[in-house]
Amino acid sequence: MVRTQMSREDIDYRLVVDSTPALVFSARSDGYVDYFNQRWFDTLGVPLAALEGSGWTSLIHPDDREEHLRRWRTSMGNGQPAVYQSRVADAKGEYRWMLHRTEPLCDEAGNVLRWFGTSIDIEDLKRAQREVDELKERLYKENIALREELTQTSMFEEIVGTSAPLRRVLALVEKVACSDSTVLVTGETGTGKELIARAIHKRSPRAARPFVSVNCGAIAPSLVASELFGHEKGAFTGATQRRLGRFEVADGGTIFLDEAGELPAETQIALLRVLQERTFERIGGAKPIPVDVRIIAATNRDLDQAIADGSFRRDLYYRLSVFPIQMPPLRDRAEDIPLLVEYLTRRYATKAGKRIANVSRKTIDLLTAYDWPGNIRELQNVIQRAVILCDETLVVDASWLEHGPARSTGAPHILGRPSISEEKKLIESALAESCGRVAGPDGAAVKLGIPRSTLESKIRSLHIDKNRFRK
Repeated sequence: MVRTQMSREDIDYRLVVDSTPALVFSARSDGYVDYFNQRWFDTLGVPLAALEGSGWTSLIHPDDREEHLRRWRTSMGNGQPAVYQSRVADAKGEYRWMLHRTEPLCDEAGNVLRWFGTSIDIEDLKRAQREVDELKERLYKENIALREELTQTSMFEEIVGTSAPLRRVLALVEKVACSDSTVLVTGETGTGKELIARAIHKRSPRAARPFVSVNCGAIAPSLVASELFGHEKGAFTGATQRRLGRFEVADGGTIFLDEAGELPAETQIALLRVLQERTFERIGGAKPIPVDVRIIAATNRDLDQAIADGSFRRDLYYRLSVFPIQMPPLRDRAEDIPLLVEYLTRRYATKAGKRIANVSRKTIDLLTAYDWPGNIRELQNVIQRAVILCDETLVVDASWLEHGPARSTGAPHILGRPSISEEKKLIESALAESCGRVAGPDGAAVKLGIPRSTLESKIRSLHIDKNRFRK
């Protein structure tokens, strides 16, 4: 807008408006913009001719332009003030967030004579708010991980033993911990796979960040994806709000996928994408979310057999088993049993407020001779029971053990000694001979020389369909 003559008051007014830190503009009653103060020109780096009328709209960020114009036109139409935000290109061509406010100047009848507006640069405030939000999000994730870790009870706080099989495993832990490689820990149930995963995390550069443990076999198949990757509000029935998945919680740290062999097929595909691209999407979301997390997986399943059966993806197996670690069963490290008994006795006695000075020689012999199909987890339960019942001296009754000291029973077959695939074949053969019966004098449990409950547990863990052997 060009003026040929300006009064002293006009000049003073112009100086005040040009020196204000806000970006000031005005428009006619129909919305035609005809004035910008000097700070607008300094900020945008374009002359009035390029901004006058609706020329200023070209400087609004394309993603914000439609909403910006909608609010502007609505305000022009109803004659009401408006406040909104959008990104505006500055003289360097960089978009900066601005807070806009328009106010009408009306006559006595309420008719709009002119519009006056201000725009304030809030980019620095936005950036500071983003940093605060990121900090709050990170603290939220780490607090979730910390709460879950505190509520979970691990088998024991330290790895106990000096046997050669355990030393070999610990040597592998030391080697792989400092890298960022994906680790696959295999072995029978109860051998301490999570303990090894925690040891790798604590010795890694990620030790100060979250360690998040997920038991994939304990989650309903339909909920596994939501548990791992989270979901958006309204993604499915019952999704009343956005939920962070375990991968987001573990960002920067380590995620431990226990019983990874139980993952549903569709979740295996999503996990493969995380391993390949380091991104994922929440259920119901369309925006890829980058994630920096180390994956340690564990399973007691025979994954070679699972691949042959078509229940586990071969490409996912290769991605997970970059660095495999095989956990030895407790029967293969029998020389560690006295140390474990001493450690667990002290641990549970302290919790119970008892003083148990020693362990009977007969108990040590009994526990060392036992085959431990449940491995360290079973030993833990036996010692905890003994601590409750005993005073001064720890004594374990042979009847507490599932099938007595297996090395001296003369049972026709001892489960757990073969490989997982051989064990499965052994059970299936016994079920075939017994026509699918587990219990009873002619049942598979008797043929194998183990309790019915133990066999039922192994049938479930090996995913054997006993009904197909019934005639």
